[in-house]
Amino acid sequence: MAVGTDWALAALLGAVEGVTEFLPVSSTGHLILLVDLLGFRGPPGRVFEIAIQLGAILAVCWVYRARLLGTAAALPRDPAAQRFAAAVALAFLPAAVVGALAHGTIKGVLFSPWIVAAALIVGGVAILVVERVRPQPRVYEAEAVGLRTALAIGAFQVLAMVPGVSRSGATILGALLLRVDRPAAAEFSFFLAIPTMLGATAFDLYKNRAALDGEGSALIAVGFAAAFATALVVVRWLVAFVGRHGFAPFAWYRIALGAAMLAVLSIAAPA
Repeated sequence: MAVGTDWALAALLGAVEGVTEFLPVSSTGHLILLVDLLGFRGPPGRVFEIAIQLGAILAVCWVYRARLLGTAAALPRDPAAQRFAAAVALAFLPAAVVGALAHGTIKGVLFSPWIVAAALIVGGVAILVVERVRPQPRVYEAEAVGLRTALAIGAFQVLAMVPGVSRSGATILGALLLRVDRPAAAEFSFFLAIPTMLGATAFDLYKNRAALDGEGSALIAVGFAAAFATALVVVRWLVAFVGRHGFAPFAWYRIALGAAMLAVLSIAAPA
């Protein structure tokens, strides 16, 4: 594959990452499917798919920079800021522990297009069910999520270790079931993504440091920039969209995409 084509595909995959990272549709699942379909050959160990998520996380930090900086500045003296920081840290803990212990199994066994397609469908059905049965919300701001609720949301995030489940989808659905309102659930998922994806990316880059060369690093940089640019748009749009329409449109998209991918994989599978 020509170098120019590699860079174009890296930019395309980065844009897909930026669009899908914070939607409950599984950014990792989309990347796994597209990498296989397009024949993209990035750095080994799926490190490209993980590392470009930093671009999307940087977009969240930029959009919410005033709230993040305000919370950081208030930490030494403000109990509310301290509780919010503790809530995010607690929510991050389950995925950090499970990810560190099961990293090899997750990357070696679960990164399969078949698993992604099935998880997309199951996750779509789960969204429709939760939207129908979710209890009346009691929490209307991300900063008001309590410590027990945060830890429970973090337990839901562990489900997203299976590609296709969706990190944002798992955390948002968990929050909805725990009486967090839709916009607040989406925003808490944004904030939780910051330590989660920073940790996952640092861990993957460290594990694959020997395999990274100049070309692989350049492809990651292109994907990173594309993910940042597209995520800026999505982060600003999503909270308003789910406040008006809920998450059902994403559920139907997941089900349709998963079914289409199962059909394509079945046709392409050797007899």
